[in-house]
Amino acid sequence: MNIPRTSYPRIVIIGGGFAGISLAKKLSKQEVQVVLLDKHNYHTFQPLLYQVSTGGLEPDSIAYPIRKILKHFTNFHFRLANVTEIKTETNEVVTDIGVLKFDYLVIASGSKTNYFGNSDIEKHSMAMKTIPQSLNLRSLILENFEDALLTSDLNERNALMNFVIVGAGPTGVELAGALAEIKKGILPKDYPDLDTRSVQINLIQSGERILKEMSENASKKAEDFLEKLGVNIWKNVRVTNYDGKTVTTNTDIIFETATFIWAAGVKGAIIKGIDGSDYITKGNRIVVNKFNQVKGFNHIFAIGDVACMESEQFPVGLPMMAQPAIQQGQHLGGNLLQLIEQKPMMPFMYKDKGAMATIGRNKAVVDLKHFKFQGVFAWYVWMFVHLFFLIGFRNRVVVFINWVYNYIRFDREARLIIRPFKKKFKPE
Repeated sequence: MNIPRTSYPRIVIIGGGFAGISLAKKLSKQEVQVVLLDKHNYHTFQPLLYQVSTGGLEPDSIAYPIRKILKHFTNFHFRLANVTEIKTETNEVVTDIGVLKFDYLVIASGSKTNYFGNSDIEKHSMAMKTIPQSLNLRSLILENFEDALLTSDLNERNALMNFVIVGAGPTGVELAGALAEIKKGILPKDYPDLDTRSVQINLIQSGERILKEMSENASKKAEDFLEKLGVNIWKNVRVTNYDGKTVTTNTDIIFETATFIWAAGVKGAIIKGIDGSDYITKGNRIVVNKFNQVKGFNHIFAIGDVACMESEQFPVGLPMMAQPAIQQGQHLGGNLLQLIEQKPMMPFMYKDKGAMATIGRNKAVVDLKHFKFQGVFAWYVWMFVHLFFLIGFRNRVVVFINWVYNYIRFDREARLIIRPFKKKFKPE
């Protein structure tokens, strides 16, 4: 990999997400050598992926080059690599570009879509965890409307304009709201010769309420917002299969759709070598102690979505969101310096800063520690927080301008089929 060996301890970080970048920043200008490995050369602001999928933003406005983030840091090296194995006996990381020795290893590989073992759903559904997946979804949505114009088969046309979203967490709720606004404000103008009133947006939740991680009041208000936008909400319904055209459930409800979006869960993106039953718990996450150390090691750590730190408040681990990842990265940076200097480390304490979700124009729900509110003010708070955590001044400006333009014109300029993504749909 052409990484020089120095007298400084080498800390290898796997993953350039919120956790990995936060840790690397904390270690900047310290007497350590930091090597960050990622299969992409950019950091993705995942909370806004749904806006790329629905044409609200272009992908480069929510991505930022990793090298640019860390370009002023001393003793820092980035390599574009896919990590395939961790050899704990020899302290080596095996990648598709070579093998790298480490003194300390931090696994921040994040999460990936969890299909719960259903191969048909994995094969035929659309996920939205990466920028390429979001661009594929955007193309599919637009191409389906183009196909709906061409077909004379009423059933096929309805299926092409029928959206089914599985999972009513923040991702599913925000995507459903964005699609509802497209139906209301954009489709009638773009497709005047198509009866867009027949567009159906279905949000399926296996539990009793949407946004189950938020307060009941936020859940109820979000449901009200979605219903006013025309979204069909199906609660206590579990999807059992999707064969590319028909969605079956545990009830007698079925859906014919060409756009089936899976937002029903994620699991840790574990790596061979730290993947046995001794390390992994529910959700495919690596069990760590209060210092983020992997069981059995004092020099191998895991942070972010892939790490499961159990506590009385979070018996199944911290939520797989940006804030825990950022806080763990910052905290581990200090602890690694303490460990190197043979000083005691400090246990990690998560500071819950709340949760929020937007349901569309002037509609959002916010749960803070001491305050809970919904509506227009919550929407402004949601926008401010997301702009604040975006990396790069240019990205903040571009996203802000896009939001202002979309708000004033009720338009989404990025509804472009740049990379075609075809899925065959021929109902019997």
